[in-house]
Amino acid sequence: MHNNLVISVNKNPQSKIDSVDFGNLNFGAIFSDHMFVCDYLEGQWRHPKIVPYQPLSVDPSSRVFHYGQAIFEGMKAFKDEQDQIFLFRPEDNFVRFNKSAKRLAMPEIPKEIFIEGLNALVRLEEQWVKSGMGLSLYLRPFMIATDTAISAAPSNNYKFIIITSPAGVYYPGEVRVLIAEKFSRAADGGVGSAKAAGNYAAQFYPTVLAQQRGFQQVIWTDSNSHQFVEEAGTMNVFFRIGDTLLTAPISDHILDGITRRSILQLAEDMGIPTEVRRISVEEIKAAARNGQLKEIFGAGTAAVINPICGFEHANEAFELKMIENSYATILKKKLTHIQHNCAEDPYQWRQLVP
Repeated sequence: MHNNLVISVNKNPQSKIDSVDFGNLNFGAIFSDHMFVCDYLEGQWRHPKIVPYQPLSVDPSSRVFHYGQAIFEGMKAFKDEQDQIFLFRPEDNFVRFNKSAKRLAMPEIPKEIFIEGLNALVRLEEQWVKSGMGLSLYLRPFMIATDTAISAAPSNNYKFIIITSPAGVYYPGEVRVLIAEKFSRAADGGVGSAKAAGNYAAQFYPTVLAQQRGFQQVIWTDSNSHQFVEEAGTMNVFFRIGDTLLTAPISDHILDGITRRSILQLAEDMGIPTEVRRISVEEIKAAARNGQLKEIFGAGTAAVINPICGFEHANEAFELKMIENSYATILKKKLTHIQHNCAEDPYQWRQLVP
């Protein structure tokens, strides 16, 4: 993308890339040499720049610490065998980022700052984007409130930052989940559809309780009745009953996942029957009892698709048999091949970094 945005660049004189073992990466633990920063001051976005990755100097009274005005996105850059680099559906992330900003009374980011900030940073960090199926550079755009005031009101000043982290092939191991009976991820009228930092903080406690019982994640249920499934951990969740793929509809308490949206499009175009509707816990349990529940999987940026091999609800446990040519396997292969430029992209999801 070429435009009139001027981004100042202060290159890091000493890269740490040679010290990184790209064959043994813990997700989200290693960061590249640079970051993109832009400040919102006096009602305007100012001074877009790329600087060496470094700690922030933030006042203890900054409103982000006291009232949680913080939002983020999760994205990836991919390199093909010709060393071309692509972003996957970046404009969808841009739109969702601004929806999150609006919901938290934060200023929307201009498209040129978001998209060209991503492109410029990824161009500079191109050596951190490794080619190969499953390898990528994870991108984390985020915004925080920086007003030095602890009165309970929206901030007037903000920082928009993009950091990047190399990501390897994701091997989650066997995943079993606990279907929530008490806790909820989000409520009607809340901020569940926004990628707000506080949403994730609120999940940690019930997830820890589930992990103490031997589960890896929680499938969240609706806050009103706990009768309907919503998301799995930090991912959208899909169920295969018979040959039909089901997922819950988005709402003000279910995130409009970009991977979710992509999977639905691919499934429909492959002739897989899909249904987007409310799904009750009892329907899932009944399908598991009569053998019609074939698959459950989570869908999100980090893992793409994460199969779930078992679940428990109300002290009743269920195991799913592994099946050949699962929807999870077929759809993950289809999606990752588009992301890595190993397959045609009729949807124009793949955007070349110029």
